[in-house]
Amino acid sequence: MEQEKTKKFWGLSQNAFLFGFISMLNDFASELTIRTLPLYLSSVLGVKTEVIGLIEGIADTTSTLLKLISGYLSDFLKKRKALVFFGYALSNLSRPFLFWATSWPVVLLIRFLDRVGKGVRTSPKDALIADSTEPENLGRAFGFNRALDPFGAVLALFLAAALLYWSEANATALTRDIFQKLVLLSAIPGFFVLLLLAFFVREVPPKKDSKSSKPTFSFKGLELRFKKFLLVLILFTLGNSSDAFLILKAKNSGISIVGILVMLGLFNLISVLVSYPAGVISDKIGRLKLIAGGWVVYALLYLAFAVVNTPWGIAVTYILYGAYYGITEGAEKALVADLVPSEKRATAYGLYNAAIGLSALPASLIAGFLWDILSPAYAFYFGSFMALLAVILLPWAIKTN
Repeated sequence: MEQEKTKKFWGLSQNAFLFGFISMLNDFASELTIRTLPLYLSSVLGVKTEVIGLIEGIADTTSTLLKLISGYLSDFLKKRKALVFFGYALSNLSRPFLFWATSWPVVLLIRFLDRVGKGVRTSPKDALIADSTEPENLGRAFGFNRALDPFGAVLALFLAAALLYWSEANATALTRDIFQKLVLLSAIPGFFVLLLLAFFVREVPPKKDSKSSKPTFSFKGLELRFKKFLLVLILFTLGNSSDAFLILKAKNSGISIVGILVMLGLFNLISVLVSYPAGVISDKIGRLKLIAGGWVVYALLYLAFAVVNTPWGIAVTYILYGAYYGITEGAEKALVADLVPSEKRATAYGLYNAAIGLSALPASLIAGFLWDILSPAYAFYFGSFMALLAVILLPWAIKTN
């Protein structure tokens, strides 16, 4: 551990620094396919909105449940790197099979395998970053990783938009030929992800706390504030349906496929610009203010999604939506590390992600139901209301007495 601390890159440990670039490369590959997948399902395969919501909900829930299991295994075995490598390998080997997908059950299977990979790697990765970082720099480390992750998406989406524009594919509908080209392009970065993991990321065993009990799937031995935070997080996530619904709204407003890719690229660029400063600020003023502020931003933007219907209005709102991710994700993960001892961190990150994932399926199903039975606006009204409710309850969760 001491050796790990002596190696600094931009004020970060070697592991925290490298995981930023690993996330960037992996997100480059993922964004070319996953972000355009709802358009492919809708435009090419003719899948209904509620089925798209079901696919996204199952994928997200599967990922999160596995984050819980892999987090427990990582703490039990006191190993992180092998699980992280396996997870990244599975995702980068399964996504290319979307090239041959011609029905939504096949898409569901591939999406499932991709999310299994994410589920296996995420909790051990977050714990490895936290264990490689000094407590006073946790916000900086997670903010840096949260910044480079969407930067890969920026590069991917702008490249895809340029390729589509010059191929005269500037149309509202996504064709199968275009989607297959994006899938092939997305396969390239996976090799470099696995190379960096295999040869440059170091194993850092969790620090032993003699007062801590053995890791379990239960909340036993975890601080009460952590448990209450998870409860509030579940309430927020019930209104945080899949972003696939936002992409579908952009498509239905008449934004072209190139326009959607540019919009997504700018959305991720906003997240890149906000994430690192937000992480540094959270180290100085505390996590609560950052998280509450991010959730307020979410509530306001979802209210805007409910009432705005013009292509330009939707595009601007979606681009600004990137600020919510930049403000909150690094601060939330740093807060988990603040509240949980080192040898239970992977388990805690698994519980944190389980709280999100178990709420993801009902969140997407509720949004799909409101979208089809009432109107798209009601899906966004519901999300805005749940976010504001979570903001009100957050101080209760984090207070020390």
